[in-house]
Amino acid sequence: MNTLPIQGKRKPNGYKEKRGNRSFRRSIHDRDNDHPNYKKEFGHLEGDTIVGRHRKSAVITLVERLTKCIIAIKPEVRRAANVESSLNDWLAPLPKHLFTSIIFDCGKEFSNWKSISNKQDIDIYFADPVTPSQRGLNEHSNGLLRRNGLPKDMDFNHIT
Repeated sequence: MNTLPIQGKRKPNGYKEKRGNRSFRRSIHDRDNDHPNYKKEFGHLEGDTIVGRHRKSAVITLVERLTKCIIAIKPEVRRAANVESSLNDWLAPLPKHLFTSIIFDCGKEFSNWKSISNKQDIDIYFADPVTPSQRGLNEHSNGLLRRNGLPKDMDFNHIT
């Protein structure tokens, strides 16, 4: 019998994740009850991060579902606290009820979602793990950004 090689990169003993803790999340399936007309109403966003070279830098992408407008926000570092402050800084000057919901993937950089939700009065939901098709518009937009200006080998720390 042959043994299979270990797949993926192993973490050293004593390794502790530093990007935030996973917390209770509102499922994407709850959005259908809370916002039944989300496909026809303005103000529902899909969000994700695009990671740069060596997974050190990132750009937060938000896509409005109705107008398909792409918003790119550059946090200082790809950590939960920085992502939270970047989103709050971007949303602060906008009218309170301009955006009503945001759907994120299950990345740890969005673990401070309750703070954003409470401060901006926005409902935040999370897609199921390993199902990017639930945020298809955002994934397609990220592909367009990758092809037209934010390639994988680019260091996002040098852009503003």
